[in-house]
Amino acid sequence: MTAPLDNAVTLKHTPDDKPLLGFWIYLMTDCLLFASLFATYIVLHNNTYGGPGGSELFDMPSILVETLILLTSSFTCGLAMIAVRQRSIKHTLFWIGFTFVLGVIFLFMELTEFKHLIAEGNSWHRSGFLSSFFTLVGTHGLHIAIGLLWLLVMGWKLIKQGFTINTIRRLTLFSMFWHFLDIIWIFIFTFVYLIGALQL
Repeated sequence: MTAPLDNAVTLKHTPDDKPLLGFWIYLMTDCLLFASLFATYIVLHNNTYGGPGGSELFDMPSILVETLILLTSSFTCGLAMIAVRQRSIKHTLFWIGFTFVLGVIFLFMELTEFKHLIAEGNSWHRSGFLSSFFTLVGTHGLHIAIGLLWLLVMGWKLIKQGFTINTIRRLTLFSMFWHFLDIIWIFIFTFVYLIGALQL
């Protein structure tokens, strides 16, 4: 059982902090995963098999709104971590709740885009381009869904246990994970949507 963390106690990462090291290793493997998906997309993005390309399929105003929502969620996640350092449970819960809501909206918009594409006959079966597109963007969306579940669990633990060393560590790791997903999305927005929409 973990004892509550006193306000005077600060969280220090030491060389033998295995959870932190393990999480960095996980992030590196995730970088390799997304790098391979980006490489696959780059190879296949012109393989439309006579079907529509990105310039015909992507709704850029909607994608821009998605991007702004996710970037804002990264900002609110940062505010949550400031509240953690101030040991304010009320403000921490508020900002992680705000982050959760923004993440849900982002995921809903992404699933709506997928539903719209599939309804028009542009599923992952149609071409190499669409197959690589759904795989790359869908993998990012899966990570967002996992992050939202993680955030729910952490919010519940914070309400039940308050600030403990483990809770603060896990919130810190979540913050790293969420910012990582934002960085990946910036690459997706740039190389998949923006460049794809500009191609004739």
